Amino acid sequence: MYFVYILYSPSADQFYKGQTNDIIDRVYRHNSEKEFATKSGTPWILLWKTTKQSRADAMVLEIKLKNLNRFRTIEFILKYNDGIPGRDEAMLAQSLSRC
Repeated sequence: MYFVYILYSPSADQFYKGQTNDIIDRVYRHNSEKEFATKSGTPWILLWKTTKQSRADAMVLEIKLKNLNRFRTIEFILKYNDGIPGRDEAMLAQSLSRC
């Protein structure tokens, strides 16, 4: 099983989209500054995630997400809100939609 995810950095006010087979380790790596692409945005919040049966399927969705601009990313998160992990993240997504 693979995960496709969207992280949000309040300090950088940016999104990061990726895919992995170990979501817990991946978020840890992003927040421990072990990943070059997200090193400057810590801490990162797991704002949205979903599962895919294969890495190929996960990569297809990841590419689609990476092509979304900020507005479309927020719309996507709110539309597919069953992927929002918790109440705090849902409130954050709602507040970002008002920006």
